Amino acid sequence: MHHGGIYEEEVAGKAYDGALLRRFARYVSPYRSAIIAVILILPLVAACRLAQPWIIKTAIDNHIITGKLAGLETIALAFLGILLIESLLSFLEVYLLQSVGQRVMADMRTELYRHVMHLPVTWFDRVPVGSAVTRLTSDVEVLGEMFASGIITIAGDILLLIGIISVMLWMNLKLSLVTFSVLPVLIYVAYTFRRRMRQSFREVRARLGGLNAFLNECISGISVIQIFNRERDEERRFSELNASYRDANMPVIFWDASLYALVEALSSLAVALIIWYGGGEILTGAITFGVLVAFIQYIEKFFAPIRDLSAKYSVMQGAMAALERIFALLDTETSEQKTADSGQQNQQQEHAEEFSLSTVNCPPSTATGPLIEFRDVSFSYLDGNDILTSFNLSVAHGERIALVGESGGGKTTITRLLTRLYEIERGSIRIEGRDIRDLPLEEVRRRIGVVLQDPCLFTGSIEFNICLGDERAKQRVRQAAASVGADRFIERLPKGYQEEVRERGNNFSVGEKQLISFARAMAFDPEILVLDEATASIDQASEQMIQEGIRGMMRGRTSLVIAHRLSTIRDADRIVTIHHGVKAEEGTHDQLMDSRGIYYRLHQLQFNGT
Repeated sequence: MHHGGIYEEEVAGKAYDGALLRRFARYVSPYRSAIIAVILILPLVAACRLAQPWIIKTAIDNHIITGKLAGLETIALAFLGILLIESLLSFLEVYLLQSVGQRVMADMRTELYRHVMHLPVTWFDRVPVGSAVTRLTSDVEVLGEMFASGIITIAGDILLLIGIISVMLWMNLKLSLVTFSVLPVLIYVAYTFRRRMRQSFREVRARLGGLNAFLNECISGISVIQIFNRERDEERRFSELNASYRDANMPVIFWDASLYALVEALSSLAVALIIWYGGGEILTGAITFGVLVAFIQYIEKFFAPIRDLSAKYSVMQGAMAALERIFALLDTETSEQKTADSGQQNQQQEHAEEFSLSTVNCPPSTATGPLIEFRDVSFSYLDGNDILTSFNLSVAHGERIALVGESGGGKTTITRLLTRLYEIERGSIRIEGRDIRDLPLEEVRRRIGVVLQDPCLFTGSIEFNICLGDERAKQRVRQAAASVGADRFIERLPKGYQEEVRERGNNFSVGEKQLISFARAMAFDPEILVLDEATASIDQASEQMIQEGIRGMMRGRTSLVIAHRLSTIRDADRIVTIHHGVKAEEGTHDQLMDSRGIYYRLHQLQFNGT
C-alpha cells in the first residue's frame, strides 16, 4: 500500500516519562517565576474547593435543620466570596500556564528549526518533508495542550485529592473507608489504561507524519498529477493514508471512552456506598445529615479530576509521544557534529569572528599551489555502490574546469562533496592544502558559490532572493543582476527589485528564476564558482544573452562547470570526462576531440546524432 515505505514512520519504542520530562524541564526553566506563581496558586484553589462542602455542611447542620436562619446570610456570602476567589485564582492559573506554554513552544520551534538547518543532506534524503514539518508544528503544538490541561494541573488535582481524603478521614473514618473501597480498582484501571494509550498515541503521531508527507508531495507535484490524469489514483492513495490515520485513532477513542465510563461507574458506586452506609449512620445518630451531604459533594469533587483523567491522559500521552519524536530529531547529529571532534569544535569557535556567515569579498589568492585537490576520493550513496572511485583532480587558482559525462556518472556528487553537503567516505578534498574536514564549515561554504539546474526561490522580493538578507550582498544586488543580464527583465517589472516572489517563484519563468540565481551567486562574490547544469533550463536565446555574464562571473575565479550542453564549455581551460565515477580523460576541447575518446563520442552524438 502507498502508506508504506517512505510514508511509514517508525513507531518509537518504550520511553520513560521521567527522563522525557526532566529533559523538557530545560525549556521551562527560563519561565520558572511564572511556574512558581502557579504552584503557589494551586493550594489556594484547592483550599477554596475544599471549603465549599464544609460551608454547606455548616449551613445544613447549624441553621437549616435547626431552623436558625440568623447567620445564614453570612454563610451564603462567605460561600459566594470563596467562589469568586476560586474563579479569579483559576483565571490566573490558566493564563500563566498557557502563556508559559506558548513561550516554551516558540523556543522549541526555534531550536528545532535551527537544528534542522544544520542537519546533513542525508537526513533530508530519507525523511519526507511533511514528516519534518509535523515535528516542527503539530508535535510542538501538543506540548501547549500539556501546559493547558496537563503537567501542572495534574499536580493541582493530586493536591486536591489529598486534601479531600484528609478532610473526609477527619470528618468520619468509617464512612471514608467505605467510600475509598473503590480506589484499588480505580488505581489498577488507570495504570492499565496508561500503558495501552501510550502505544496508541505513538501510532497516531506516526500516521499523521506520513499523511502530511504525502500531502506535501502531492501538492508540490499537482501539475504532474493533472497532466497525467492521476487524480483518481492519488485520491485512492490518500484514502488509504487517511484510513490508516483514522484507524490509528480508533484505539485512542476506545481506551479514552472506556476509562471515562469506568471512572463514572466507580464514582456512582462510591456515592451509592455513601448513601447506603451513611443513611444507616444517620438513623443511629452517628453522623448528621450535613456530614452526609458534605461527603457526597466531596466524593463528586474527588472523582471530577479523575473523571477528566482520560482527557488528561490523552493530552499527556500525546505529549510524551511528541517529545519522543522531537528529542529524536534534536539528537540527530548535525553536519558539524558528525565530522568535528572536540578540538575542531574549539577551532570553529576561535574562527567564529574571523569567518562570518555573511560572505565577504574574496580576492583571488596569491598562493602558488593548487586551490582545490581531490585525492583518491571514493563515495557511495548506498553501501556497495560507489558513485566515485579513487577520483583525483587538481584545480589551479583561476582555472575553469568543465565536468562532462553521462547522467549518474558522479559529476554532481563531486560538487556536493566539495561543498560538504555530503561527507567524504575515503580519500580527501583539500582547499589550499588543507583538508576541508579540518576547516570550519562556514569557511568552506563562504568561499564557494553554487548555481543549480533547478533554481530555488523563496517568498519575498527579488532583492531578497538575490542577497538572501545579507547586508554586504545587498549592496551588490543591482551590479550582480546587471552582470548576468537579469536587470533587463527585473527593471521592466512594476516594482522592479521589490517585485513579489510567490511560493517557489511560480510567477516567473524558469529562465527568469535561473537568472535570479545567477545574480545571487554574483552578489555573494565567491572565490570558487560551481555551475551545475546552470543553463539547462534556459532557452537558446536566453543562454546567448547571459553567456557574457557567465564569463564575467568566472573571470578571476576558480570555476567548476557541469554541463550536458557541450557548446557552453568549449572555451574551458580543461574538460574532464567522468565515466562510471572515474576520471576517464581530460584536456582542452581540441585535445579531446583529437583523441577521439569518450568526449569525442559525446560531442558527435550531441551535434551530429551519430
